[in-house]
Amino acid sequence: MPEKMTLNKLEANLNFFHKMYDSVRIVDPLRKRVMEYRDCSASETREICYAYWGSGQICDNCISVRAHREQRSFMKLEHSPEEIMLVTALPIDSAEKPMVLELLKNVTDTMMIGSGDYQNGKLMSDVVKDINDMIIRDELTSLYNRRFLVDRLPVNIVSAKMSKKPLSVIFIDIDNLKTVNDTFGHAAGDKILKQAANTIRDCLRNDTDWVARYGGDEFVVCLNGTDSQGALRISERIYRRFDETKVSIQDNQITIVVSQGVVTMPVSGLSAEEIIRFADEKMYEAKKRRKTEK
Repeated sequence: MPEKMTLNKLEANLNFFHKMYDSVRIVDPLRKRVMEYRDCSASETREICYAYWGSGQICDNCISVRAHREQRSFMKLEHSPEEIMLVTALPIDSAEKPMVLELLKNVTDTMMIGSGDYQNGKLMSDVVKDINDMIIRDELTSLYNRRFLVDRLPVNIVSAKMSKKPLSVIFIDIDNLKTVNDTFGHAAGDKILKQAANTIRDCLRNDTDWVARYGGDEFVVCLNGTDSQGALRISERIYRRFDETKVSIQDNQITIVVSQGVVTMPVSGLSAEEIIRFADEKMYEAKKRRKTEK
């Protein structure tokens, strides 16, 4: 196993890193802040880490979160409005706070894929987006995948705690997917999953909410800035939309039946694992109630 990067090692190699790379920065991967390094310690600045890309939002494929979570280095391509950058994220061993070293190298002139001028045609920006989407998107439904969920939910929880805003999670399970698979085959089941993904996505706000495919027939919705009452309204909206939607399978009109569990993070806070587990438990309670009522 490679030896961990520590603050002492960072200080010893900082000048070397600046010679080797176009940009060197230390970030708090959960708070999304750039750190100021001085006298072998780091303090938070007002600069937001993703402002570098001019995107105004957190990168979907955030390798700094992954580097912190898995305690190993990651690399990816990313693009600013005018450049393609190779980004390396290395976790820093620190008891003070989560810290990751980001090393950015301009590789615009070396990334010759296809034809065309990147500055004009933005060909490479599309390639970079496709590469990053392959990592954080579910291939069947095009929703975010479980890897994205594990990386992003902790960041949203930290943001909610810092801003003192609510955050809610909905855990959704398709009750009748196994029946569809057994009766009509897995191609029909895939059609159900795609329609379910579209139905859930259509019920959310594009600018603040997101949904990920958690498992085979399970989805997790994150509602940023949404309290318990708002989350329940969205949950009811999802129920109604599924009731209104029919999927045509081999001359049959199939209604997708779902169970949902809704959890709003309390003031004391919850970890990502806890809020998903509680939402999952509430979903199973709803599923049991439905079976009892039949």
